[in-house]
Amino acid sequence: MCGMLLADLGATVLRIDREQPVELGNPRPLKFDLLLRNRKSIALDLKEPMAVELVLDLVSQADALIESYRPGVAERLGLGPAQCIERNPRLVYGRITGFGQDGPLAKVAAHEINNIALTGALYAIGRKGSPPTAPLNLLGDYAGGALYLAIGILSAVLEARASGEGQVVDASIVDGTLSQMTSFFGRYAGDMISLERGANSHDSGAYYYDVYECADGRWVSVAPIEKRFRDEFLRLMGFSDAEIGNPYAKQNDLRLRTLLSERFKTRSAAEWCDLLENTDACFAPVLTLAEAPEHVHLRARGTFVEIDGIVQPAPAPRFSRTVPDKPHPPQPPNATQALKGWKTQCQIEQLKELGVVK
Repeated sequence: MCGMLLADLGATVLRIDREQPVELGNPRPLKFDLLLRNRKSIALDLKEPMAVELVLDLVSQADALIESYRPGVAERLGLGPAQCIERNPRLVYGRITGFGQDGPLAKVAAHEINNIALTGALYAIGRKGSPPTAPLNLLGDYAGGALYLAIGILSAVLEARASGEGQVVDASIVDGTLSQMTSFFGRYAGDMISLERGANSHDSGAYYYDVYECADGRWVSVAPIEKRFRDEFLRLMGFSDAEIGNPYAKQNDLRLRTLLSERFKTRSAAEWCDLLENTDACFAPVLTLAEAPEHVHLRARGTFVEIDGIVQPAPAPRFSRTVPDKPHPPQPPNATQALKGWKTQCQIEQLKELGVVK
């Protein structure tokens, strides 16, 4: 994911693949492995000294390296921070793991749900009376991991250009997830939120920040937290002052939730969209993966692109001047194409003859 983010924004990213593929995560055909878009790759056996030497030679020309082994594996391969930064003193060495490079759990196998379980975030996500709910793998792997690694690498590259010295960026999913939880730890310390799931304003504990089922079985979301937005929302919903009572009194939450549940079931989701979209009611329909690309707002902004017949999110964020090119689809390892610009054609042919690359 971090490699895709950087490549989408214009970085030249060269991926080192395993020579013999190993089943990792959820296998899928290359065409649909969209996180591998926009970059080229070579396949190497990193247990071979010549392959390691090739990587070190590539490192000498690079701004940054990303590795995601368990702590100590890269060092055993001869590609740890000391070996790489010796070749390139300005190198930013980005390391991404679940638990970080040190500590009792550093070398333990885990996935996102395990990582975010330690942070308090997983415990807090879910409805009242329900077990903790896994937030796909968006919160830990991508937001807490990939995004924090990307900003760490970019920050360190900027610093290296000023100082002439590289460094290691230790990005862990636990650390990044906890960074995102900073506001909630502050509110908890101030006794402003409950540890109980489904009892707070942003975890489905408030009638004005939740999803509601419509007459056709579809769902819509509402979030009029601020007074002026909530007043507009309740007005558009057609409630009288007598029905509402005081919409800001906590003791009225359950009654207002019941009123909203009943009112939303009187019309289809499309009818509620006609009434509430394009207003300040803080409203949006809950769309599926199939529906999102067809929404009028996302179509107008070109938020999705079609590449090799697959509709997928476009690069983000957006730039006024240096607009990224349209991404290229994932490609299989190809030494001739991938090493162009890194090696001369003669050097590439020599690597092929030696069996280092295929």
